Amino acid sequence: MAASAHPASETPWKTLSAEELEKQYSPSRWVIRMKAEEVVSTFVQTGIQATRKARATRRNQLDVPYGDGEGEKMDIYFPDEDSKAFPLFLFVHGGYWQNGSKDDSAFMVNPLTAQGVVVVIVDYDIAPKGTLDRMVDQVIRSVAFLQRRYPSNEGIYLCGHSAGAHLAAMVLLASWTEHGITPNLQGFLLVSGIYDLEPIISTSQNAPLHMTLEDAQRNSPQRCLEMAPARPVGPACSVLVVVGQHDSPEFHRQSREFYETLRRVGWKASFQQLRGVDHFDIIENLTREDDVLTQIILKTIFLAL
Repeated sequence: MAASAHPASETPWKTLSAEELEKQYSPSRWVIRMKAEEVVSTFVQTGIQATRKARATRRNQLDVPYGDGEGEKMDIYFPDEDSKAFPLFLFVHGGYWQNGSKDDSAFMVNPLTAQGVVVVIVDYDIAPKGTLDRMVDQVIRSVAFLQRRYPSNEGIYLCGHSAGAHLAAMVLLASWTEHGITPNLQGFLLVSGIYDLEPIISTSQNAPLHMTLEDAQRNSPQRCLEMAPARPVGPACSVLVVVGQHDSPEFHRQSREFYETLRRVGWKASFQQLRGVDHFDIIENLTREDDVLTQIILKTIFLAL
């Protein structure tokens, strides 16, 4: 794989004007299939409909608490066959750390449960109630909770989209000794994510986050990975970094550089650009079993078993 045009120590985004930086980190403005103002509402409606369908047609346990906080809940969806040993697919929604919930994020439940996968959609405290530190801690604790609840699982596969990909990526750096358990993490699928948070400080997305430079650096997996002394998760665990063809150039740069950093520090990582999709339908399409990313997820899980 060719080296990045911008070493991680450089900051190419700093050459962008404030207006261009805002555009680069506004995913709806890069969508070509519909108007930008329609994209987010379509995405949310698709998620709500998929969640309603999943709750109506799949065995489930809703609002399962993984902690004491009001927002610390998850929905668990089961295959038809009852088993104690199954792969667990944990999804962390996006929404720039300030929107979205498990109630509109069950896109992939029906296609994955139909193949024998347990799907878990996790909630966390979005801004302004939740800070980035709190969100990261909540997602890490949700993984530890699942391992305790299903100790004979056949692997936990953690998937995040956009801001959720950032939160999932921070799990790569978790110190499991603090949680008294080592989860059976077998795979990470990071979709259209942000891995260096510093550019976000200068955009309107930071208004509800109140993120300082120190907050951004402490919670940037790109930066933390470069400084991490060792790889905490086992060698069997793979990381797939995915970006959509119609994601912005900055999302492409961030994804590519994070993938290259993963490889450099010893992770079993791969990178994929999915053709013909943008920041939103890359996840919307997971409602279909014949979708490219759905098939990638299923292959990732079942080739590892």
